[in-house]
Amino acid sequence: MGVRNQTRVVEFVFLGFSSIPNSHIYLFLPFLVIYLVTVLGNLTIFILIQLDSSLQSPMYYFLSHLSCLDICLSSVTVPKILVNFLCQRQTITYNQCMAQMFFLMSFTGTEAALLGIMAYDRYVAICKPLHYSLLMSTKVCAILAFSTWVWGFLDSALHTALSSKLLFCGVNQIHHVFCDLPALMKISCSDTQAIEMVLGIASLFVGVAPFLFTILSYAFILSSILKIRSTTGKRKAFSTCASHLTVVTVYYGNGLLNYNRPSTGYSLEIDTLVSIMFCISPPMLNPLIYSLRNKEVNRTFAHKVPQLSGNNGHHTRN
Repeated sequence: MGVRNQTRVVEFVFLGFSSIPNSHIYLFLPFLVIYLVTVLGNLTIFILIQLDSSLQSPMYYFLSHLSCLDICLSSVTVPKILVNFLCQRQTITYNQCMAQMFFLMSFTGTEAALLGIMAYDRYVAICKPLHYSLLMSTKVCAILAFSTWVWGFLDSALHTALSSKLLFCGVNQIHHVFCDLPALMKISCSDTQAIEMVLGIASLFVGVAPFLFTILSYAFILSSILKIRSTTGKRKAFSTCASHLTVVTVYYGNGLLNYNRPSTGYSLEIDTLVSIMFCISPPMLNPLIYSLRNKEVNRTFAHKVPQLSGNNGHHTRN
């Protein structure tokens, strides 16, 4: 144990796609395109919500937080992956690894909580419409949004504190392309049984609890919609939930595939790709889902973009 404690890893080497010849040549452009689409899409949604007074309802307030969160989530991993694709040796320092893991877990935990809050907002709007302005006031929305960020950062602080206790005994090759706690535990020479137990308990609160809360909210929503006699009313109620329900399906579908797939039977490259998709596909798809299925966002986009272009052209001529 004395030798172990004296051996300190100062950097990690990523081996995620090392067995694919010239993988960086083929993967750099797709990852770059995905990142640009993610940032531009979410930034567009965020700006539209800030500019249009008709998009100042609680639903769009939480959507603006989701857009900001998705930009942060993709920016934690993808830029470093892109930089490493341009290097012969794909590495990250120990401190950078801990920081990357901290923010990655913070944002994923926050997104799970935020999706639960967005489900609650839809529940109040459909099941308790007369009390909506009171239950979802500006102050309440701000508190709920702030709480989701605190929720994610507290969970991440626990994960990062536990990971900082891991010993690596000189082993520094991670079979991944970014720092994640499961990947670090695989190469650690520490006894990880206690850490795995704590992480299992934490995941119940951070991942499972928001999911169950979302499911419960939609159970009440579905019950209320079925009681609506008008077909038009039912269609309108369903349409207000469609985008969010699609986003929830994409997020938790990727999460289940990432954390509940069999531990054997996959190649290293497929295993790495599945983990990456959990971090990059929801942030990329969320603005597309809301822009394609939401009439108000489409209307604002169609109205504001030509208006801004016209203003810019006017200033240029002057």
